[in-house]
Amino acid sequence: MTTVLITDDQPMQRFGFRMLLESQDDMTVVGEAANGTEAVRLTAELHPDVVLMDIRMPGLDGIEATRRIVATGDRTRVLILTTFDLDEYAYDALRAGASGFLVKDAYPEELLAGIRAVASGDAVVAPSLTRRLLDTFAHRLPTSAAATGSNPADDHRIAALTEREREILTVVAQGWTNTEISARLHLAESTVKTHISRILAKTGARDRVQAVILAYDIKLVSPQ
Repeated sequence: MTTVLITDDQPMQRFGFRMLLESQDDMTVVGEAANGTEAVRLTAELHPDVVLMDIRMPGLDGIEATRRIVATGDRTRVLILTTFDLDEYAYDALRAGASGFLVKDAYPEELLAGIRAVASGDAVVAPSLTRRLLDTFAHRLPTSAAATGSNPADDHRIAALTEREREILTVVAQGWTNTEISARLHLAESTVKTHISRILAKTGARDRVQAVILAYDIKLVSPQ
């Protein structure tokens, strides 16, 4: 059973999410929060598997709430719900430790699949959307590697990666799906998944989204 905490400042929005989630045999809503402060408190009390987190809320917003929840080291994962074309805080939310994001007008089955993916340790954001998001907000990325002329391979966060793992991290950050990596690099898809799991373990990335952010941070790849 996947436990979910719903965070949104709109009561009708919370009601709609609750009705949808409680129609599923494998999900249960353990609480509701109307702002970030309540979300942080209830997460500490209830330890839900997933927090559905709105960004724009009065008081403590969803970005800071996500940062505080992730900082506790708890197993809870955060799924951001945002209006992508309007909300310029999505990238900051991912950097704060969210495991992905969905737009609020997503189909119900997309939201349910997203919750299940996040609960299982995967990332919700499709690779193509990840690339779009990072390209859109590339100006926010640090310029340390570019400014110093340093080699990304020297960064301690990926020093332990093999040449193949570094190659796969690069193409993941470029938006390739596992199927595309398998076909283009002539690897079994199961092998690709194994490589990605090792990349996450070695870099300390929580999921695929965080690995992509890392690749951009150290200038292993750059927006095009």
